[in-house]
Amino acid sequence: MKAFYADQFVLPLPVGHRFPMGKYALLREQLQQTLPQVQLLPAPAASDGELALVHTPAYVQSLITGAISPVRLREIGFPWSAAMVERARRSVGATIAAARMALREGVAANLAGGTHHAYADRGGGFCVFNDVAVAARLMQAEWGRGSRRAPMRVAVIDLDVHQGNGTAHIFTRDDSVFTLSLHGERNYPFAKEVSDLDVALPDGSGDVPYLLALDGALQTLSDRFMPDLVLYLAGADPYIGDRLGRLTLSLAGLQTRDQRVFDWCWHRQVPLAFVMAGGYCPRIEETVQVQLNTYRVAAANWSRWQSLQGDNPDAGKIEPHD
Repeated sequence: MKAFYADQFVLPLPVGHRFPMGKYALLREQLQQTLPQVQLLPAPAASDGELALVHTPAYVQSLITGAISPVRLREIGFPWSAAMVERARRSVGATIAAARMALREGVAANLAGGTHHAYADRGGGFCVFNDVAVAARLMQAEWGRGSRRAPMRVAVIDLDVHQGNGTAHIFTRDDSVFTLSLHGERNYPFAKEVSDLDVALPDGSGDVPYLLALDGALQTLSDRFMPDLVLYLAGADPYIGDRLGRLTLSLAGLQTRDQRVFDWCWHRQVPLAFVMAGGYCPRIEETVQVQLNTYRVAAANWSRWQSLQGDNPDAGKIEPHD
């Protein structure tokens, strides 16, 4: 299974900054040690043209040149630097690469990504560019080349504990992208956008209510939309030990969550690219453990896709639904 990383591009942060930058390198180290079936590949950088599929030229240029206003920079939560911009490009590039690979092999990953608070013209909540939105738009553009007639349908299954407000806003009134967000109702962002399906959970919700809500959401997705590609935000922040999450899922509950999403895609033969989104445990190792469990589920599902493909490298490639 291919997974793309960019942890060598480190964003310099002030001492005491609450963003857990070290989790990305630690996740890659743990994958190298425990899951050799995951092939780790360096992420390419997203180009200006790829970013422009979602983001306004003025916003992109303000970041590249450092002319972004202090107000907009505070909304993002990072100090500006060329390293910040490069890291953000690589995070988008990793999701693009994972989406392309998922369409070939069934499952692929970005070790970071999930920057769902970024809008077309601004960032927010530690999100500079919206990697999932850019990847969705680029996959649709590439899918439309040649003899394909129907537009690609993309489902964004966002299980970060925070609502994917930027993603929801970007795809408002777009019937080709279905945005599903299962999140804490009283958590950031406090002014929510309208997704195609929002499921808001009260503080303290644990495994049973969460998984029931997820089952209902996936059934609604089945009833309303048949995707050609799923982009899955496998946030670690619903975990009980997360300091920003306010939900109380166990490690087993989160692993069951992941399995249900991967099973949903497998039974419908829909390729899935996943990103890691949020995770803010006081001990980074706990966040990484949640993420490792996601990769275990993903690797097993990738193996199922390879058995389907067999000796035919094109067997797992999907075609548009009629």
